[in-house]
Amino acid sequence: MKKLFYFLTILLISTGIAQAASDNTITLKTINDKTIHIVGTEKGFTIPEYKGKILFVEFWGTHCPPCLMSIPHYIELTKKYKNEMSMLAVEVQATPKEKLKAFAKAKGMNYDIVDYKSGYTFVEYITQRAGWTGSIPLLLILDQEGVVQIVQPGLIPQENLEKVIQDMIAKKSKAVTPVTEANTSTQK
Repeated sequence: MKKLFYFLTILLISTGIAQAASDNTITLKTINDKTIHIVGTEKGFTIPEYKGKILFVEFWGTHCPPCLMSIPHYIELTKKYKNEMSMLAVEVQATPKEKLKAFAKAKGMNYDIVDYKSGYTFVEYITQRAGWTGSIPLLLILDQEGVVQIVQPGLIPQENLEKVIQDMIAKKSKAVTPVTEANTSTQK
């Protein structure tokens, strides 16, 4: 009976470890209950909810002056480039979800926001993967393929962010080759 118990215990532990290793998806819930799935890749992330868009991921806080200064920039950029880019802000100063929700509404934040409790696993992932020490704001900019292009601590002027967006849009449009008679041939 003891052998059966030990065998079942080892089997359950092994199965749990295998499942944890194969399920490398981080699931976040925004303050508005939107679910976001993040899978780390060699060069960035796969996030189906933002597929094909430039993505800004900022780690920020409600008591961080440079973070507060960047909010109007992100609101404007999110409006202006709504079809080309998205914003995901992960609050790391442990502001309770309901207070964060009220804060976001008061500031007119028009992008996805995750509270610290929901985003903890992602914060830990970035800390380990990027060697982040926790200084905020920290901005990651991913291209339309989910590849991290920029990792930047501190406040970045809006015109610089806009230039990055425009460059990524231009690069993506150059990568798409239009179909013409000259570049389509049928083999006989």
